[in-house]
Amino acid sequence: MDVLQHLEEESIYIMREVAGQFDNPCLLFSGGKDSITLVRLAEKAFAPSKIPFPLVHVDTGHNFPETIAFRDHLVNSLGAKLIVGYVQDDIDAGLSQDESGRYASRNSLQTTTLLNLIEKHKFDACIGGARRDEEKARAKERVFSVRDDFGQWNEKSQRPELFDMLNGKIHNGENVRVFPISNWTELDVWNYIRQENLTIPSIYFSHQREVFNRDGQLIPVSEFVSINDHDIIENLNVRFRTVGDITCTAPVLSDADTVEKIEIPGNKRIPDNTILMFSNVSIGDKIEKIDANSVLKKLYDTNFFKDIELSFKNNSSPFTRVSSEPIFTNPLCNSVLCFILAVTSCPM
Repeated sequence: MDVLQHLEEESIYIMREVAGQFDNPCLLFSGGKDSITLVRLAEKAFAPSKIPFPLVHVDTGHNFPETIAFRDHLVNSLGAKLIVGYVQDDIDAGLSQDESGRYASRNSLQTTTLLNLIEKHKFDACIGGARRDEEKARAKERVFSVRDDFGQWNEKSQRPELFDMLNGKIHNGENVRVFPISNWTELDVWNYIRQENLTIPSIYFSHQREVFNRDGQLIPVSEFVSINDHDIIENLNVRFRTVGDITCTAPVLSDADTVEKIEIPGNKRIPDNTILMFSNVSIGDKIEKIDANSVLKKLYDTNFFKDIELSFKNNSSPFTRVSSEPIFTNPLCNSVLCFILAVTSCPM
C-alpha cells in the first residue's frame, strides 16, 4: 500500500466516524488546497450519497476574488449546502474591531465569527484541514480535538487516541475540531491533488501580480493592504502556497503553471523548517546545549521518519547515522548544528 492510499483510507475512516458520532457536524471550507482535499475525501467517504454536512466558510471580506469564485463554483457543482459567516457583520454589530496600522489584518477576527456560527447553528463538530507539519500549535492537536464553550483548547480535556479509537463524547457547550488530514504533509496534499485531478483556484499557479517587499516577504497589492511611499511595487510572476486573508498571505516567485511543476522545498515529504520545529533546534545552536537523544526521540515520535541523520559543521566525523536506537556515543560539544536531514521518510 502506498503512502497516499493509506492516508486516504485513514481520512475516510475519520470522516465516517464524524458522521456516526456527532449530531450536527460541518466542514470548514476556505477554498484552499487543504479544504478542497477534505471535500474530495468527504465525497468518497459517503458516495454515492451527497456530503451529509454543510460547508462553512468564514468570509473576512478581504478574500481573493479567485477564491470566492471557486468556492461558489464548487458548491454548485456538488449540490452541497454552504453556510457563510461574515466578519464584517460582527464588526458592524460591535463584536469585533478592525485592526489599524501597516500590518492590519482581519485574520484573527475569524475566530469570533466562527464561534458565533457554531453557536447559531449548534455545530458539535467542525472538520478542518490542519496538518501537524504546519506549525507547533497544530502539531499538538488530536484527530478529535475538544474545545470548550469559548473555543479554547485545554490539554486536560483531550482524549487518548489509541488504536485509531476516536471518542466524540462531549459535554453541553463543548465542540470538537476534527482533523482528518493531520498526518498529511504539504507534499502529500499536492500529490493527492495531482492523483485525483482536482481543480484548484488559479492563484495557486504562476501568474503576474503586483507585489511589494515587506520585511523580506512579497505582499500582494490590494485596496485592503497598507502601502507606504517607500514601498516599491513590481509586477512579478508569483503563485500562492496557501490561501487566506489577502492582507497576510504572501506569494512566492514561481513559474509553475501546472501541478506537476510545483516544487516543495526540503526533504521528500517533510520540509526542513518542519524538521527543525519538531526537534526544537535552531540553526547555530551549540551541541553542548542540546540533548541529542531528546532531539532524535522527538523526531522519531512524529512517525514521519524511519532513518535520521545528523550533520555537523567543523566535525572530524561529519555524520552520525541513526537507524534504530538513537544513541549518541561521542557528541562533540564544540560543534555547531548545521542542519537536520531526514534521510528516509517513514513508509505509511
